[in-house]
Amino acid sequence: MAEKKNYYEILGVSKNATEEEIKAAYKKLVKQYHPDLHPNDKLAAEKFKEINEANEVLSDKQKRAAYDYEQEHPGMGGMGGMGGAGGFSGFGGFGDIFDSIFQGFGGSASVQRDTTGEDIQLTLSLSFMDAAKGCSKDIAYTRNEPCPSCKGTGAKDGSALRTCSKCGGKGQVRYAQDTMFGRTVRVGACPDCGGRGKIITEKCPDCKGKGFVRRETRIKLDIPAGADTGSYIRKRGYGQASAEGGAPGDLIVVLRVEPHRIFQRKGMDLYVELPVPFRTAALGGTVKVPGLDDTFDYQIPEGTQTGTTFTVRGKGIRSRNGTGNLYIRVFVEVPTRLTREQKKKIQDAAESMDLKQYDKAKKYADSVGALYGKNPY
Repeated sequence: MAEKKNYYEILGVSKNATEEEIKAAYKKLVKQYHPDLHPNDKLAAEKFKEINEANEVLSDKQKRAAYDYEQEHPGMGGMGGMGGAGGFSGFGGFGDIFDSIFQGFGGSASVQRDTTGEDIQLTLSLSFMDAAKGCSKDIAYTRNEPCPSCKGTGAKDGSALRTCSKCGGKGQVRYAQDTMFGRTVRVGACPDCGGRGKIITEKCPDCKGKGFVRRETRIKLDIPAGADTGSYIRKRGYGQASAEGGAPGDLIVVLRVEPHRIFQRKGMDLYVELPVPFRTAALGGTVKVPGLDDTFDYQIPEGTQTGTTFTVRGKGIRSRNGTGNLYIRVFVEVPTRLTREQKKKIQDAAESMDLKQYDKAKKYADSVGALYGKNPY
């Protein structure tokens, strides 16, 4: 018997995790294992599938409650794999036991079949700026749309239907079964009408009774500011039409953000490496810094060294969840082609500099000498 997957372990959260914690864990893992990042990695693709499966259950309150119950009562689904006349192999799980109990009290158990159409997943590439600032995108894709002539019923004019005689229109039939505990009653989908309760008497000529037609669908997506690779947009009802008269599935658009030649991004924060002239770094001065909307002036203090990072608050990505910062990492441009006169001036200036600077260099040279046994300088 295959071991039941632990969805909490797959997402790396505890059983008491909040909806926010589950959402955050899912988003992090999607970024890590998205197929677009591992196009030839079958293990990553399988992991991505498991992550989505776990999220579909744990992000839905009803599905999560049912899953937790089944985890806490594993014996209800088959008594540890027992089969034959003495086991539960003829049962359909703990739901059938509930059905038999309700029937014993004269109640009415029901079976709900998921007749919703399949979801469609697409990947949408965005430029760095479109993702950071937000934008609108028109996309087109082909799907099974509910047939407009029969409204997805598969019957001519949507009305060429009759009530199923086997189930009386309920879509369910009851099966009696003898077990070691006595007779039980199981409720299942009607085999004649497939659980719909209706049978088509005349098929729709446009969809040939399928209930859907193959067409191109065009929609407009509003991308919020701050979208990032791995985040997605779900459009309810824009997936595949159901072949059984149910609601259409959803369209899930996974976003992939292209890199930028100047900015790097971490969450809502932006990072930029800024070249600063040697004179400005030494004496201080104003430099032009690129921002999302335009360049702005920033005052560099004198004596700025390569690797120094300055923080400009509120200049990162602005989203409905807050605003990030801009981090400026400086690297000093040292002149490489100097005339003899320029070299002499720099030498004269170096000799007249603060002795503290000389002391720092001497201590560093002494440390290196202690490491290698001699002073390479």
